[in-house]
Amino acid sequence: MIKLIRIAEGINTTLGQLYIDNLFQCYILEDKIRDKKIPGKTAIPAGTYQLGLNKLAGMNAKYQSRYSSMHKGMVEIRGIPNFSLVFFHIGNYHTDTRGCPLTGSYYQLINGDYRVLHSADAYKRVYPLLAKAAEEGSNLIISQCDY
Repeated sequence: MIKLIRIAEGINTTLGQLYIDNLFQCYILEDKIRDKKIPGKTAIPAGTYQLGLNKLAGMNAKYQSRYSSMHKGMVEIRGIPNFSLVFFHIGNYHTDTRGCPLTGSYYQLINGDYRVLHSADAYKRVYPLLAKAAEEGSNLIISQCDY
C-alpha cells in the first residue's frame, strides 16, 4: 500500500509524507492545494490513483542517463482529472514541481513556504520501491490531514 499523507501547507507549497507498506520513506513537496486548477501550480487532488511506468516522456532520457543502473521509466501517477504526465522526481522548491511530487530526505519552512532537501538521495531510496509498485499496477492514495 502506498500513501501520500499531506501534513502541512505553506503559502505556495504542500508538504507530505510518503509511506510504502506503512513505513515512512521520504517527504514529498507539491504545489499548493487549490479548488481550481492553475496549470503547473496546483497539487494533485486527494484521491486514489494508479501508478505506472512511463518510458516515453521527455524526462525519461534524462533520468535514464542519471540513474541508469536502476531506471525502468518515470513513475507516473495516472488518472488524475485535468493533469497528465505527473511523475515522482527530484527537486527542492515548489518552482521545480509543475504539479509533480518531489522527493526529499528533510524539509525546511522558509518565508512561509516549504522546500525539501537531499532530494536525489530520497529519490534513489524510494524509486526502486515505487517502480516495483508501478510494475504491479499498485495504487497511490493521497489524503489530506487536518493541519
